[in-house]
Formats: sequence, C-alpha cells, structure tokens
Amino acid sequence: MASLVYRRYGGSLQVDLPSFDVLEEAVRIPETQWIATACPLEGLSCDPRFLTFLDADGNGRIRVAEVRAAVEWAAKRLKDRRGADSGSDVLELASLTEEARPLRSAAEVILRTLKAPDATRISLEQVRASDAALRAAGQNGDGIVAPAHLPERLRPLASDVMACFPEVKNRAGEAGIDPAMVKRFREERTALLAHVEARGAAFTWGDASLDTAKRIREVAPLLDTYFVQCRLVAAQPEAAASLRLRADRVENALGDVAALGKAAGDLPIAPPEPAGVLEWTRLHRGPAFEQLESFRKDVAAPQTGDARRLTDPAWRELVAKADAVLAWQAKLEASPVRKLVDVLPAVVDADLTAIEAECAADVALKPVLDAIVELERLVLYQRWLLIFANNFISMPNIYLPKRLALVEKGTLILGGRKYTLSVLTTNRAAHAALTGQGTTCVLYVQVAPKDGTPGYEVAVPVTRGRSTDLVVGKRGIFYDVDGKEHDATVTHVIRQPVSLWEAMTMPFTRIGTFITSKVEGLATAGEKSFDTTLEKGYTQAVVTPPAPAGAAPAAAAPATGGLAGMLAAGGIAAAALGSSVAFIVTQVKSLTLVDLISATTVIALVVMAPAGLLGWLKLRRRNLALLLEGSGWALNDRLMLTPALSSLVTRRPRLPPGSRVDRMDMVRPELIRQQEEDGETEGLSGWAKLGIGLAVAFVLLWLVRAPVLNAMCGAGWLSPETCSVVLPTLVEASPTMAPAAPAAAPAPAK
Repeated sequence: MASLVYRRYGGSLQVDLPSFDVLEEAVRIPETQWIATACPLEGLSCDPRFLTFLDADGNGRIRVAEVRAAVEWAAKRLKDRRGADSGSDVLELASLTEEARPLRSAAEVILRTLKAPDATRISLEQVRASDAALRAAGQNGDGIVAPAHLPERLRPLASDVMACFPEVKNRAGEAGIDPAMVKRFREERTALLAHVEARGAAFTWGDASLDTAKRIREVAPLLDTYFVQCRLVAAQPEAAASLRLRADRVENALGDVAALGKAAGDLPIAPPEPAGVLEWTRLHRGPAFEQLESFRKDVAAPQTGDARRLTDPAWRELVAKADAVLAWQAKLEASPVRKLVDVLPAVVDADLTAIEAECAADVALKPVLDAIVELERLVLYQRWLLIFANNFISMPNIYLPKRLALVEKGTLILGGRKYTLSVLTTNRAAHAALTGQGTTCVLYVQVAPKDGTPGYEVAVPVTRGRSTDLVVGKRGIFYDVDGKEHDATVTHVIRQPVSLWEAMTMPFTRIGTFITSKVEGLATAGEKSFDTTLEKGYTQAVVTPPAPAGAAPAAAAPATGGLAGMLAAGGIAAAALGSSVAFIVTQVKSLTLVDLISATTVIALVVMAPAGLLGWLKLRRRNLALLLEGSGWALNDRLMLTPALSSLVTRRPRLPPGSRVDRMDMVRPELIRQQEEDGETEGLSGWAKLGIGLAVAFVLLWLVRAPVLNAMCGAGWLSPETCSVVLPTLVEASPTMAPAAPAAAPAPAK
C-alpha cells in the first residue's frame, strides 16, 4: 500500500499524486478530502473521447464514483503502470494482466491488419486507425458483408438478393448482405416457385387469361348493377317503372346536352329482365354502350359461346375465374423476389450457404472488434487518468507555472499585459452572479476563431495593473492551449482593485469621476438654461409691438427677462464667483507651506488608510474557486490567489535580452521640423509661456514668502538690518509667523 502525502498549495491541503499506484490508493480517501467532487465535461483541455469514457452515465458531468470506477477498471488491466505514470499513449502489450486477454487479442488483430513492424506495443493512433482499416477490409463484426468483400463467384448472386430487399449498411457505411436477408430470400424463393407452379390452375384461359380478367373487372360494376336490377324486378315487377326516366325530367333536359347525357347515364344498361338475362341487342345506347359492345365481342361471346345473351350464372362464373387470375397476379407482384422469377430455378443452395458462412465469419469478429473499443479506453486511461486526477482530486497545476491545468482555455494578450489563466463560461449571467460575490477582478472575453468555428466566452482573472484601463469593447488576441490565435473582445467587467495602490487611490478616482460628472451635468444644464433665456429674450423683442407715437412712456418695469435679465443674472453670477475666488485666495494666503503640506497629508491619510486596509483585506481574500464554481465545478476547498500566483496570472513580460531603451521622444524633433516647414505654430507663443510661468512662480513665492525669509534670516543669509526691517512687516501680514532670531554679529578680529 502506497503511503499518501498531503502538500499545501496556496493555503489548501491537497493529496500528492505522483504515480498511478498512489492514485489507486488516493481514490479511497473520503470525498471531503478531494478538491473537486464534480465537474462538467465542457471546458477541459483533454481528449474528448477520454471524457466520454469517464462519464459512465452520460449526463455530461464527472463525479467521484465515476473516477473511482475508472481507476479500478484500469488497475485491473495494467500490471505495469510506468506508462500511466508518464502519461504515455503507447501501450506495452506485456504490461497487460490476464484479465485483459481480450484486449491483447484485439491489439494483435490491429497490428496484423496495419502490418505494424513492432508487434509488442500499440499506440492510440494505431487503435484509431484500425477502425478504418478493418472497415476497409470488410471486417465489421455486424454480419453485413458488402459484395466487394465476397468471393467473386458469389458477388452477382449477392447483388441480386440485395436488390430484392431494403438496403442495410454495415458499420463502414457500405450496403451489404446479412444472414437475415439470405434466410428471407430462401423463404420467398420457395414460396414464389410454388406459386408459379399453380399458375396453370388459375390461368384457365391460357396466356390471354390476365387480359381477359382485366376486361371482366373493368365492366364488372355495370353488369353487377344490371343483374341486381333484374333480381329487383323479379321480386317486385312494379319497380321496372321506377327504373325509367320520368317525363318531366326529360322535358327539363331538352336543349341541354349535358343534362341529357347525365339523364341517359342514370338509366340501366338495358331493360331489366326478371329472368336475369342480358339481351345484347337490347342494350341502351348510353355512355357505356361502346365499352359493353366491345366486351361482348372480345370476351363474353368467346368465353360463354353465346353471342346473343349473357345469363346471370354465366356472368358469375366469368367473374370467379377473373378474380382467381387477378389474385394470382397480385400475389406474384407482392413477392420481393419477383424480379428474379426467371432465374430462381438456377440459384444454387450451396451459393446461398457460402454467403451465410461469410456473414457468420464477420459476426465472429464482433468480440474482437468490441474489445477494440475497450482497448482504446485503456490507452486513453493510461494517457490521461493520472493527469485528470491531478486536476480533480488535487489541483497543483493551478499553482505551478510550468504545468497547464486542464481547466485552462488559453492566454489573453490585452492592454500590454499577458493573462495566463482563463476558464470557459457557457452562461455569463450565472457565472458573473457568483464571481461578483468575490473580491477578484474578472474579465469576460468573447473569443472569435478565425477559421469560422463557433466562438466561445472565457472568464479571465486580473491580478496586476489597473482595472480602470479595462473597459467593455476593448480588443486583444487570444491563444488557445493548442497555440492557435483568435480575436478577443471584452464583453463584461467585474471591477475590483487589483493592487494595494489602486485600492488606496480608488476613492480619489471615484471622487474625480463624481466631480467630473457633476461639472459636466452643470455645464449641460447651464448651456440649456442660457439657450432658453436667449431664445425667450429674442422672442419678446420681436413679438412685443412698438409703443404708439405720442403715448406717454410707461413706468419702467423691472427687468425680469430678455437681454436685461440675462445681463443682470450674469452680473450676479460673476459677483458670486469673484467672492468665492477671493475667499479661497484669502484662506490660502493665511496658510504657510507647512500647513498646506500637513493638511494635504492628513486628508490623504484619512481617505487612503481605510481604503488601503479594505483593499488589503480584499486582495488577501481573492479566491479562484469562484471562477471554477461559476463554470459548474463542485469544490470542497478554496483556491486562494496568493501574491506569487498573482504575478503569474497577469504578467508584463520584460524586454528581450540584450535590448536597450532610448529615452528620447522621437515625436518632438519631427514636430519641430514640421512646424519649421509650415512657418507657424499652434497654441501659445514662447513669450506667452514665459510670462505665465513667471506669474505662477511669483504667486507661489508670494504665498511662501514668510517662511522663506524667516529661514534665510535664521541662517544668516540676510543682514540683521534687513531682517529687522522686513520681518516685522511680514509678521503683521502673517500673525502666525514668529520672527527668527537675528544672526549674531561676527566677533572682531584680534
């Protein structure tokens, strides 16, 4: 029994799985000690066929019981686990146990089919190539053999048999013949040959029997109706009058050919006779006259021997013989092998038996071919099972930079940084609802492959830089785990501080954003108010009619609108603004440089200290487990985002070795050269800039004049006479300032 070792990764205790033997022991530990207890198939970067084998119940999720069953199944068939330890996709046949004997036989069949030079090992590629090779060789294991894979002498017969029945295809997609088809052909052939032998008893009229029967069936509705009418007249003689046309109907139809034709069609084909005899000479010349006359000449007279009349019994005998002929023909046409009726007697039973033997030989391959599927399962388990366990039972690959976790989808390059961790998201709303409860900044990025395949969305944690630079719509590129490049676009941002400095400065950023939004709102409102006032004044000036000549001037009304009101409002606003500026300047002048620095420092500490503390706590609580749980994972422990891991998840790679940085801005010389060519410059001139600079310097020096002169006097840089004259004046202007002691006079030289 292998001893288990637990190691700590980023604050979580995980069992170490270095080999398959250890894994066999580790799957027995309680589920509570597994990092994950369930995960979806989507988003895992490994062989999809492996995941299909692992998902035993086919519900699209892998659970603890399924992992345990897979490890147990593989352990029973592998006595040498070195291939599983290294994750090899080449299976050594010598490493198989006695229980895996069917798999060894399947591997040997594959190697022989592929004519492999090494018969001691088989690779996953050979297993998968064998399917097509075996199908091409006609070995499908389903008993359906295509004619091309039969002996040449049997191919024509097989093709004829296949043409008689619905098409069936084997696993290779080829139409073929199977034992059930041969068995049915035997039965249908026997029945059809017996039916053909009974033809003479049904065809009493010789070769013309079928045509005669069809002619009888064509006139049967007319003659059956006539003989029924005869029976009616025989039972009730007065019914004969009802079978004639009434005089009023004939009169109403006169002049209307269509009506006359319909009336004639309603008459019996001849006057009904109680004796049940049809006198051909008494046929009415109705719509069916020509058809019945032709039937009399061609069928009735030759078959009954009476050209003058047709009796009811003779008609019944004709109908019975015709029905027998038609029934025989219908049974012939219903036989699936009727197309081969002429060659059926020549079919040899031995050939049919040979075809059945070929089908049986193909069916005998079914256990071997079924074992190929299990062989593929074993090779895939050897290749991926230990790797999967190190991403399910334990998750060290999340923390180790040299390894790739199965949950990772690729690398995002965006805004000059490299984001190495990304997780597939199929439902952004649900994923964001969960990750929004954490303290990690997360980007949702839509990946659009260039080859036209459907795109997908990934969640990317941001751990360095500034989150304020990441906005919806920002574009970058995405490299998947196979190294393929795709376009990437940010679709959603869960904004959280990504560094301690950003957390400390975030309040100022929010204050600046708030002030900017308010100023922009006030400016917009002021512009609207100004436009409204201007429009109102213009309207009053244009619409108000001039006073009539000679009228006394009215008393001056207070200027509440128009241009006067606008000027008055502007004056009031200018006065208020001037007062505010004067107040601010007065307050600032009363402060010394030390006071300004102290006040600024205190304000910064008051704002930044709580924000920094809160940001520090958030950064310590960043948890990657929410990123996986939002994608459908069920996790037992947290996956803390340590500072070391943060530097690996989001990186700004350094410049290539041997490169150097030229600090000179290459734009400025080109700008100066272009301005010299154009002979003009934009913005302020050099004298204007110098004047503004001197003014700003004067204001700053004026504000700090008192402490500067006090320091100069204290250092002895100014004479005592100058200090005694200047400092009292500054003290009066700045009551908080204490004059510095004048420098001691130098001692007289000895």
